[in-house]
Amino acid sequence: MAYSIAFESQAEKEFSKLDKTAQQNIFNYLKKLSTLENPRLLGKSLKGNFSDFWRYRVGDYRVICDIDDERILVTVVRIGHRKDVYK
Repeated sequence: MAYSIAFESQAEKEFSKLDKTAQQNIFNYLKKLSTLENPRLLGKSLKGNFSDFWRYRVGDYRVICDIDDERILVTVVRIGHRKDVYK
């Protein structure tokens, strides 16, 4: 069963501020992610205080997500350049 993708309001704002090429790349990546049976196949688990979240690398950008297996939902929490996203 494929996962649905949802955005938190903060992630929507960050996504809208990106250039069109980055937006398209991230959109295509999330579209591919939504077709997978297990979204953990592509990403990496974060460590420390953020161990509940997963990160996906899309070029120089990182997409930070929360995966809810019960609701079959991947919630995008943050999107940003790799130098800024973890702050």
